[in-house]
Amino acid sequence: MCGRLVVPNTLDELLSVFDAVGGDFHNWSPSWNIKPTQTIPVVIHSAKGTADTVRRVEPARWSLTPSWSKELKTKFPTFNARSEGITEKATWRGPVKTHRALIPATGYYEWQTDPATKKKTPFYIHSATDDVLALAGLYSWWKDPVKTAEDPTPWTLTATILTSGAVDELLHIHDRNPVPLPRDWWDDWLNPDLVGDQHFVDAAIQAALPVAARLDIVEVAPLPSGDDGADLIIPAAID
Repeated sequence: MCGRLVVPNTLDELLSVFDAVGGDFHNWSPSWNIKPTQTIPVVIHSAKGTADTVRRVEPARWSLTPSWSKELKTKFPTFNARSEGITEKATWRGPVKTHRALIPATGYYEWQTDPATKKKTPFYIHSATDDVLALAGLYSWWKDPVKTAEDPTPWTLTATILTSGAVDELLHIHDRNPVPLPRDWWDDWLNPDLVGDQHFVDAAIQAALPVAARLDIVEVAPLPSGDDGADLIIPAAID
């Protein structure tokens, strides 16, 4: 599972890292505590208003809503997508084919539960070098059926993060982890001309294993729901 993201980068930094030309991303502020349904930056390669496809960084609602859904809010959580059997699920089948995204983040939070006391301890799992990770994701454009053609904002970009069974190095924290793709996979994952299937997803999972195995794990203090800032990733004082 991946339920809280850390994206401390500016838009210009993200554009540089992913060699993107831009996008309709305004008023972005770095954040150390992004929750599902909030706005995250996503990297996509698609056309928008022109015939040419380009790589862009766009704001997306972190929880994918299928294009055929009548409501933006889904009946079940969609901020993560299990990679196993992903093409068998109606929600993910279409996006896997051509609507794949990279989700920038330097890390994410995960909670370890003590089986005896049920106490949950948060950990910050992140790039050891603080480089931007490219988490494999999917996206979908959702059109509000209530809004008229004259409304300037009928469309909402939504996205999800793929997860796989946790690598051994992370298994003691949680049994699943997001899929951090190596740089040599970025182009293919974003390429809408490559039609994705289960074999393609499985290959991406295998390519991500060495990256996931190198992530650092740091225990941090409890995360207040509304707090934000770089102090949230400071290692907790251990008694």
